[in-house]
Amino acid sequence: MIAAAAVLTFLLTTVMAMAGVGAAFVLIPVFLALGVELHTAMATALLLNAVAMTVASVTFVRKRLVVWPLVLPMLALAVLTSPLGVRLAQQMERKPLLWLFVGFLLFASLMMLWYRPRPRPVQGSTAAALALGLPVGAVAGFVGGLLGVGGGNIIVPALVASGLEPKRAAASASFVVLFASLAGFLAHATVAHIGTTLLATTAVASAAGAALGAWLASERLRAEHLKKIIALVLLAVAAKTAWDLL
Repeated sequence: MIAAAAVLTFLLTTVMAMAGVGAAFVLIPVFLALGVELHTAMATALLLNAVAMTVASVTFVRKRLVVWPLVLPMLALAVLTSPLGVRLAQQMERKPLLWLFVGFLLFASLMMLWYRPRPRPVQGSTAAALALGLPVGAVAGFVGGLLGVGGGNIIVPALVASGLEPKRAAASASFVVLFASLAGFLAHATVAHIGTTLLATTAVASAAGAALGAWLASERLRAEHLKKIIALVLLAVAAKTAWDLL
């Protein structure tokens, strides 16, 4: 079971790291299918998210792909609005909201495939960075808390649609996903019983997959190829969410 979990973690993390999003949303059902308890699966997957995004972020920083003027306001607003989304989720019916999320993902994936925005300069004014980073971070944090999903699924298509190069969008989103995953892990860790062997083995696989995915994204993939990968990731999230609802 542990060997299968490690192999699947490596493969899935490689693909998700290329798109700048975490693999927790697909790792959780994988762990459940392998017989891992729910809270343990969620806590483990979120911690692996943090491990993967840390490794990927190191590569992205070295390649100077992270747009810091965008990352900092996105991160600040995501941290502030995520608890609001969680609180609202406790009071509302989540099923119609999840269907809306599926619709958003389908729309975003089609935009990634067909929309050709005007390129946005990497180093713009502080006001321009705030004008983009603040609303994207606020929406990503709120929706992430509301639906229990990674903010990268929202941040990456929003930044690409604004004209940011896909490589820089994925690199910038990885930092927000990193901290969001840590917050989610801390929330679940109090009631989870995490096995040391499972965590150690999958953590190594996650780090290796993230390193490979970040290298492929920064060195081997052209912008158009990366956009298609991101679109496929969004479609996969939409398909899984819709399957869980049916």
